[in-house]
Amino acid sequence: MKLTSFYPVICTRQLAESHDFYRRHLGFETTFEADWYVSLRQPGPPGYELALLDHHHPTLPEAYRAPVRGLLLNVEVDDVDAEWERLVVRGGLPVERELRSEDFGQRHFIIAAPDGVLVDVITPIPPATGYAEQYVDR
Repeated sequence: MKLTSFYPVICTRQLAESHDFYRRHLGFETTFEADWYVSLRQPGPPGYELALLDHHHPTLPEAYRAPVRGLLLNVEVDDVDAEWERLVVRGGLPVERELRSEDFGQRHFIIAAPDGVLVDVITPIPPATGYAEQYVDR
């Protein structure tokens, strides 16, 4: 299969609030907006995309019409400390996991979007001994 695009569609009960969160805090721009669906894209290459869908909409098979649960979005950035300052210290967003460095090779913190999706803001760091050999070179 050769993909031409790939992006998550988050089924939410808080479409407007989630739309605002991803635009205001993560820098997404709206590319399509209806009262039941919103398509978002990060400006510039590579143009990461995300969509939001009202979980009651009939486009979903009836058995799956439920809001998202248990989703963690990893967002890698150049400077996680600067994003901590912007989003948490100055921005006042509530924190689900405090800023910290992990032995497996990440410095990160976790916030939650209004729809309950966790957003893990990450800057890769060198892994500790014991984890380095678990990475596969590509």
